[in-house]
Amino acid sequence: KFKIFGIPVLNSPVNLYRIVESVGAEVTELTEGDTVIPVFLPDCGECSDCLSKKSNLCSKLPFKVSPWMPRDGTSRFTDLDGNTIHHFLSVSSFSEYTVVDIAHLTKIDLDGDVQMNRACLLSCGISTGVGAAWRTADVEEGTTVVIFGLGSIGLAVAEGARIRGAARIIGIDMKPEKFDVGKKFGITEFVNPADCGDKPLSQVINEMTEGGADYCFECVGLPSLMEEAYACCRKGWGKTIVLGVARPMSEMKLECFEVLHSGKILTGSLFGGLKPKSDIPMLLKRYMDRDLELDKFVTHELDFKEINTAFDLLIEGKSLRCVMWMDR
Repeated sequence: KFKIFGIPVLNSPVNLYRIVESVGAEVTELTEGDTVIPVFLPDCGECSDCLSKKSNLCSKLPFKVSPWMPRDGTSRFTDLDGNTIHHFLSVSSFSEYTVVDIAHLTKIDLDGDVQMNRACLLSCGISTGVGAAWRTADVEEGTTVVIFGLGSIGLAVAEGARIRGAARIIGIDMKPEKFDVGKKFGITEFVNPADCGDKPLSQVINEMTEGGADYCFECVGLPSLMEEAYACCRKGWGKTIVLGVARPMSEMKLECFEVLHSGKILTGSLFGGLKPKSDIPMLLKRYMDRDLELDKFVTHELDFKEINTAFDLLIEGKSLRCVMWMDR
């Protein structure tokens, strides 16, 4: 059982930080009083996938959108009348107290200058974007990166590419004001699809990059943008990484001959390809070393009673990360 102290509000509000209040009889990894970050993606540490460096997709407890505990398909919550209350993505991020499977928990040490309102950012979006740039794409110094969608995940990709030394980071968004924001994260150029006239967006990018980008990241969740991202990554070695969550049963269309002929790579990436239990502490250290800049992601901090205001800020595009304090 855990008590939640702080969560950031984002499109999928699952980022949080908690203190362990009690543990199950067979749990040896944690003790009461430990600080943990729950993550929607499991890391059992036992299956062949978790033990492999090639994957972060646990096969013992496969990720799925479910209202139940992952091991036994039950809920640990009831209301005062005994009615079942569902879990949310195995972490139940808007509960003051919750029960989480050990596979979904990463222990952290809040040493030095690390504050809970920054550590909590690493349980979802920022880790996803930075991890996609570092682990999935393995962005190299001097390369060109194109990012479709400059929300917090897209900006986290930019942050990761900036740290890796990308020469050009081209941001694509419908909101011109995102360029000024994006500059803080390493965006060097900006394209608004509304300004492309009759040209397809991919044609504009191909002309800007003289043949296509080394890495393209789709961070919106639109099949049409996934197709455009693939179309403007460079033949021979270009990589397109899909991070955006599309609607269920959505399909993207690719010409089979183009896939064969181009030699491009298209891949998805959950949690940026990172393994929560080992990579979240690594990201935290990069923050402590003043390498990874987390502070600029936080635009608001509110009390939990102001949660509706936090979502209004999100819907209106006025916030990147809004940290909700549960205990004040």
